Amino acid sequence: MSSYNNKLGVTPLDQGFQFAVWAPNASAVHVTGDFNQWDESQLPLTRTDQGVWWCHCPDAANGDGYKFVLTTGDQQRVLKNDPRARELTNSAGHSLIFADDYAWQTDNFIPAPLHERVIYELHIGTFGKTDDQVGTFDNAIERLDDLAELGINTVELMPVNEFAGDLSWGYNPAHPFAVEQAYGGPQGLKRFVDAAHQRGIAVIMDVVYNHFGPSDLDLWQFDGWHENDKGGIYFYNDARSATPWGDTRPDYGRAEVREYLTDNALMWLSEYRVDGLRMDMVPYMRTVSGVDDGSDEIPEAYSLIQHINQRIATEFDNKMTIAEDLHQHHFITDIVSNDGCGYTCQWDAAFVHPVRNLLLASNDEHLDTDALLQAVTHRYSDHPFARVVYTESHDEVANGQARVVEEVAPGSVDTDYFARNKGILAGALVLTCCGIPMLFQGQEFKQHGYFTDGDDIDWRRREQFGEYLQAFEDMIALRTNARGNSAGLTGGITEIIHHDTTNKVVGYRRTNEMNDKPVWVYLNLSSQFLPEYKLEGLPAEPECIFAWQEGLATEGMRPEEHTLTLAPFGIVMFTQ
Repeated sequence: MSSYNNKLGVTPLDQGFQFAVWAPNASAVHVTGDFNQWDESQLPLTRTDQGVWWCHCPDAANGDGYKFVLTTGDQQRVLKNDPRARELTNSAGHSLIFADDYAWQTDNFIPAPLHERVIYELHIGTFGKTDDQVGTFDNAIERLDDLAELGINTVELMPVNEFAGDLSWGYNPAHPFAVEQAYGGPQGLKRFVDAAHQRGIAVIMDVVYNHFGPSDLDLWQFDGWHENDKGGIYFYNDARSATPWGDTRPDYGRAEVREYLTDNALMWLSEYRVDGLRMDMVPYMRTVSGVDDGSDEIPEAYSLIQHINQRIATEFDNKMTIAEDLHQHHFITDIVSNDGCGYTCQWDAAFVHPVRNLLLASNDEHLDTDALLQAVTHRYSDHPFARVVYTESHDEVANGQARVVEEVAPGSVDTDYFARNKGILAGALVLTCCGIPMLFQGQEFKQHGYFTDGDDIDWRRREQFGEYLQAFEDMIALRTNARGNSAGLTGGITEIIHHDTTNKVVGYRRTNEMNDKPVWVYLNLSSQFLPEYKLEGLPAEPECIFAWQEGLATEGMRPEEHTLTLAPFGIVMFTQ
């Protein structure tokens, strides 16, 4: 006699598949699909004491479409997609049985060490797009060699869970366990991860647990029960449901929902072999309003975050979790045993905002070098790599803002002197400061404008702005110590050695605990030429490993008695 195997969703059997769904308030549940000619009454499910309905279907086959037919408490019949379906025809279509039969080409991939990682955030729908069709995982694979050549060793994907429509940033998850069909579905994602690993590139997945939907959301009032006309069993049914994106905050206090979110996080790491997760807008998990003033905390969300991070830390090797919190709390990256959230690192608002303010200042008198040096030396949880440093992300180059170069020279990025040099300066700050550096797609070849989910990356700019691209390649090679002469940039120590508030020049020395190959970094933040300028703190016999003086100028850069000419927004780096 068959029995329930305690696995929700669809699981393979020796013959056919088991179907199981949590619907505690349904009075009856059936499953319908290709295997029974979509008969809504032929295949009933049996209820367990925990409110799970299940059945075995020997006729079901991989790839078959299906839906659950729920009879609610008031005897209404509703068709619902499987909350744990790995694949759908589309967000408004039906679920597909997905038997995991992908043949991986890579095994036991190990990402670059945390202190050497360089993250590249990308959006599958636009990153590899070549025509009027939405970009796919396979399109993106075709560009992975370009990223490897650039020196990128980690990519962070904006959300790829099934969302409403085909064009989206992805932060509107309609079906959290399914992979967006327009991108290539679950097999496409596995091909992408496999291809990235073959090139030594780790993959981080962006996940959204602060809300679901709100469009095409079959989880809404899933089994018919709800209160206050709210979302039912998967959601809060009181004031805690409210988010900026709709009344769809998950009920973090309900055991089955906690299990749902935990299983989702673990699924990406196990079934898709991704190397980490980035959790979107954590303040809207741990508080109702996101204001973070202590007035509306959600303690069960905090404990869930701890639980997920602890499970990942104990069950996997070499996986990382990143928080987008932006409130500059140490507890976000403190370890769970010290009552912290347990994230590996967090996006650092204490870096991106003062650095962008400095880069976008149009008058040298407004350059706040004190604020910059605070950003350079900031850290969380007494750990040098508990933060992600960046000047561009999907948020920073949209929502009324634009890319740094576009903000500097609206509409004339390609020819503008200031955009060119400040764009390189932005890259230098990100890639020489302590923390995990992150670039946003196209930043390395001066992509202009602002981010939308409908505009593709102009890859012709790689050739058009070759020197600009080469500067990024050189700085990334230094940041990862790829050439063996810049280990200091992978270290956790930053020493301020030069601070000229009059001429707006700063310098800092980066090294590690062994003082192996330290790097001296000097930045002219102003628009002024500084002839015969003396650099404080240089070693006795400095060797230039990077210079940007209105263009690449590394070759032949030799300070005489620690003196040289600094061009506007000039950058020089030395070792010894």
